[in-house]
Amino acid sequence: MYPFVFSKPGTESAALAAGADGGRYIAGGTTLVDLMRETVERPSHLVDINGLPYRDITVTPEGLRVGALVRMSELAAHPHVRAEYPVIAQSLELGASAQLRNMASIGGNLMQRPRCPYFRDVHSACNRRSPGTGCDAVEGDNRMQAVLGGSAHCVATHPSDLAVALVALDAVVHLRSTEGTRTVPVAEFFLRPGSTPHREQDLRPGELITSVRVPAGPHTRRSGYLKVRDRQSYEFAIVSAAVALDIRGGAIRGARVAVGGVATVPWRLPQVERVLVGARPGRTTWTEAASRAADGARALSGNAFKIQLLERTVRRQLTTIGER
Repeated sequence: MYPFVFSKPGTESAALAAGADGGRYIAGGTTLVDLMRETVERPSHLVDINGLPYRDITVTPEGLRVGALVRMSELAAHPHVRAEYPVIAQSLELGASAQLRNMASIGGNLMQRPRCPYFRDVHSACNRRSPGTGCDAVEGDNRMQAVLGGSAHCVATHPSDLAVALVALDAVVHLRSTEGTRTVPVAEFFLRPGSTPHREQDLRPGELITSVRVPAGPHTRRSGYLKVRDRQSYEFAIVSAAVALDIRGGAIRGARVAVGGVATVPWRLPQVERVLVGARPGRTTWTEAASRAADGARALSGNAFKIQLLERTVRRQLTTIGER
């Protein structure tokens, strides 16, 4: 591990000033510390933000607001979240081991970096880690890589389960820096790789996530998260699906569907939602909608199976949520 400075500011202004001066924010450290051990990340200054007041879970008629330092396990166990936003609770519980959920923060979860083995191997070519060096995953072992949203420069899948649920629910992220505050939809916060895969989030220098807000709606209660993986414990998704449906009067009034494990960012499926809205719930509707899930997918040499699995996963979760 390379030498670095560690500081723990006691105020928000001091933390933001350190971030503006090049410091890297750290909370639970469940991703960043691993990357430092592997010398993938070499920050010169770590800024511990655990003393900042971003720990509230606030419930109002307008929705849910979650501080960036709330731990994954705390949010997943919250009774209101479990009852009114089950897709969030389920994505958190399926996202990591119990030990990691007790340490990892909500803000850190959204900032975690890809699990691509070539990104984490400093001897491999990786444009995310070292821009301009190439992408060994394109022609290498790419079974777990993306079939949606990739480019010639990067095909790494986005690792966060929570982010998939938040994209489905139209959540927004609140950001703060020494320059002020701003709000960004979670769906726009994550950047597709294009020719600049090292830019993973819409973050300005020194900017810090302070909270996430999820708007209320009739769809949030009828929601859930399905994760297909190689093993049932502590594994990243091959395919996942977050579904939220508003069904009233025998018709689907609203639908929100997003998937993970198959794309370079949490991937919303508007083409699936369009088939659902206005239709009657039932097997025919679920099958027709799911048949559009992989529109635009492009397989690599080792992951063509993901396209069919994506359709099946979406159909299964539509059936589960729609017929609950």
